[in-house]
This record gives sequence, C-alpha cells and structure tokens, in this order.
Amino acid sequence: MRHGQTLFNLRKKIQGWSDSPLTEEGIRQAGYASRYFEENGIAFDHAYSSTQERASDTLELVTDMPYERLKGIKEMNFGIYEGEREALHQPRTREGQKSFEDEYVKFGGEAMSAVQERVNATLTELLECESQQTILAVSHGAACYFFTLK
Repeated sequence: MRHGQTLFNLRKKIQGWSDSPLTEEGIRQAGYASRYFEENGIAFDHAYSSTQERASDTLELVTDMPYERLKGIKEMNFGIYEGEREALHQPRTREGQKSFEDEYVKFGGEAMSAVQERVNATLTELLECESQQTILAVSHGAACYFFTLK
C-alpha cells in the first residue's frame, strides 16, 4: 500500500527520496486502512516498509506488529527535482511513452526501468517465500505503479 498524505503531497511538491511528515489527513488515512484490515479479517504474518519515514510512520499507524525496512521498495529518485513543484515534472514526449522512463536520469534521478527492477525484485522475493502468506508492504506512488506496470 502507499503511505498516507504528506506535507509535500499537500503542497504539491515532488518527494521522491526526500521525505516530509504525514499530515493529519495522512494519519487519518492510515487509521482508515487499519480499520479496513481489522473489519475485513485481514491479518498479516509479515510487514515491510520502505526506508523512508512517511512509509514507516504509515505502517506503524496501521499495525503494531514488528516490521522490516527495505531499500528495495523506496520511492523513485527524481534528482534535482526533489522538493520542487510537481508542475515541473517532465511531460511525456512521444506516443506510447510509459510514465517518466529515463527522463530524470539526466538530472541525477533514476530511470523508470531501474525503479521497476528493484521494486519487482524485492517484492517478488518476499512473495516467493513460503513462510509468508499475507504480507503488508508500505511503499510509494511511483514504486507501486512501477510494480504493477508490465
């Protein structure tokens, strides 16, 4: 799942590897998720969080179970665009282009394929572990998007 709303989300700033605290709304969102899991009988046998505080703070509000922090599910690095206005995101420049592709590499950021590779490798390893039947992994918007992208 994605972390709750943060101050940067509210102010429409690019977060990436930068971090900002959860807002009151983000805290409420984590509470909603916690209640949803409880009311629907969803119990986790393992929990994981990105190494970024907004993700671990969200996880700690959702459950009090122990968890492991994983760099592999960290958000995409947007290079020099970190902390800047979302309006500065690069536009898609060609037909059929998927998301950001490698547009941020020239600005010190990550390529979409690199993010997809590390997120997929990390989560696939967790999902293939026989001792884990139901896991909770708290990550980020782009990381979650790239995990589902084919």
